[in-house]
Amino acid sequence: MKMTTKLGIATATLLMSGLAQAEWSANVGYASEYYFRGILQKNSSASGGLDYESNGFYAGTWAADVGDGLEVDGYFGYGGEIDEFGYSVGFTGYYYTGDFDDTYQEINLGGSYGIASVEVSIGEYENFTGPTLDYVYYALTVEQDGFYGKYAGFSEDFSGDYFELGYGATVSDIDLGVSLIFNDSDLSGTGESDEAILFTIGKSFAL
Repeated sequence: MKMTTKLGIATATLLMSGLAQAEWSANVGYASEYYFRGILQKNSSASGGLDYESNGFYAGTWAADVGDGLEVDGYFGYGGEIDEFGYSVGFTGYYYTGDFDDTYQEINLGGSYGIASVEVSIGEYENFTGPTLDYVYYALTVEQDGFYGKYAGFSEDFSGDYFELGYGATVSDIDLGVSLIFNDSDLSGTGESDEAILFTIGKSFAL
């Protein structure tokens, strides 16, 4: 108990000392189709979020319209760099206000070097009244001058993979993006592989 208390005080002191360098921001966005990790969530979806960053620590929340209520995400973690290698570790929870889906909670690990980055998320899905399911999500992304390519997929109790190609740019403080998604039959929900093209628009605000 004493060790936990000291850790809590030390963390609070660190956050307070970095308050002058802390950054609050908000964001709003719209997607012609909301895809997440190669899986279609909803046609035409609006979203919004709030983020806090300070000395490598980050925390935030983000919500999107999924038709039957909202998807509401909460996340926190820490990221930094050692020479040219970037790293991050964090937690993300995905929660729903309706019956669209059930809760996901996961540990997120990331690394980057140059134009390449890798992500591994180890998670648990509550699965309504069924048995709890475990999954691992993995992704390799290469990005250069706004263009990117990604190969990603699932293992453990989930399966399937997908490719994503896209481009993003900021024009007059507006973030614009277009992407192509090619997913296999496990992710498409149609029994066969599928593809989609989607457009996104968004804006971030410093608070």
